[in-house]
Amino acid sequence: MTSEQNTDLRETVRRRYAAAALQVTQGGTACCGPRAIEVDENFGSTLYAAADRDELPAEAVAASLGCGNPAVVADLREGEWVLDLGSGGGIDVLLSARRVGPTGKAYGLDMTEEMLALALANAEKAGATNVEFLKGAVEAIPLPATTIDVVISNCVINLSTDKPAVFAETFRVLRPGGRIGVSDVVADDTLTTGQRAERGDYVGCIAGALSFAEYRQGLETAGFTDIRITPTHAVADGMHSAIVHATKPATTVGTTTGNADGNAAAGEAKATSGCDCQN
Repeated sequence: MTSEQNTDLRETVRRRYAAAALQVTQGGTACCGPRAIEVDENFGSTLYAAADRDELPAEAVAASLGCGNPAVVADLREGEWVLDLGSGGGIDVLLSARRVGPTGKAYGLDMTEEMLALALANAEKAGATNVEFLKGAVEAIPLPATTIDVVISNCVINLSTDKPAVFAETFRVLRPGGRIGVSDVVADDTLTTGQRAERGDYVGCIAGALSFAEYRQGLETAGFTDIRITPTHAVADGMHSAIVHATKPATTVGTTTGNADGNAAAGEAKATSGCDCQN
């Protein structure tokens, strides 16, 4: 894939999720709240427990486009710092913030202005005091190295056109002993990239999915261990929503991959509209 094709795909993804955010904020309301984004039964807010949905602003639930509930699969604990890659309307950040409690913190990272604005509004409605949203790319995370205990993501890594960079950056920002708990779409090893594209488009989280073997290899190359990839439900023929777990070893040697100037980038990338509830 050429650099120009990567840029075009990235812009297509950005426009898709910008439109999704605007559908929630400007598209009118149903009888009992904002109109949810239309997705099939394999994606969206129905994959969350009713108790989780009821805890959150209706707009956060309506904007859900994921394929799982990573805040649960990551087994978040009191006091942990968690980062959600591709945080969208904020549903997983807000659920994470509740789980890690006032001594913990939940970051959300998104490249889409419209989704960031929606997430900030949802955080304010939820009264969250331990969340922060950053503007940036999942391939260049605007945070310093070794600052995060857990990285989560909900059907976003498959949308990246540079997945090795995502894995390397995730490894970089995690503290030694840190872990990932990700929901993503993964393909059977027997499917070629062309066959994956036949089953769905890139922005629909299908064409860009890695196979099980490719996902494992990508994580191993970045330095992760204890890798487990567990399919949960089918999203297309030979394509699955899956839970991905992996760990950054407690002792690492000379890891310098990714965005070394994350501290400065974090200062530049903070979403400035709405509330920065930590500060």
